[in-house]
Amino acid sequence: MTTFERVYAAVRLIPRGSVATYGQIARAIGNPRLSRVVGYALHVNPEPGVIPCHRVVRRDGAVSPAFAFGGSNRQVELLKNEGVEFTDESHVDMARFCVRALPYIAMAPARLGETNRTSRRPLFRLPPDFPGK
Repeated sequence: MTTFERVYAAVRLIPRGSVATYGQIARAIGNPRLSRVVGYALHVNPEPGVIPCHRVVRRDGAVSPAFAFGGSNRQVELLKNEGVEFTDESHVDMARFCVRALPYIAMAPARLGETNRTSRRPLFRLPPDFPGK
């Protein structure tokens, strides 16, 4: 599972009528320093109607000015249609609508025979005493 696939999996877990921050998504995929990567992944969302990227906002509740699918006004409209309320024109009421936690989205386990791209060492080796080896 690629980093982007993990981002999309985490975003799919945000319930309708709630929001999460870029940082929460980054923590859910295992690296809190990947907030910007989360933003980029959502900007190139391959399934805008399926992956609810409009539910991801900045940590202060601000909607994205570069919302890829119609601008910040469209993001506000989509969130309001789900029942999310705002403290002003562009900031979600985070105390009421931000999810508290998202589950960790683990990387898929390595498959037999896969190699690390840089070292070409196998990611998974059978133990020497494995039957049938």
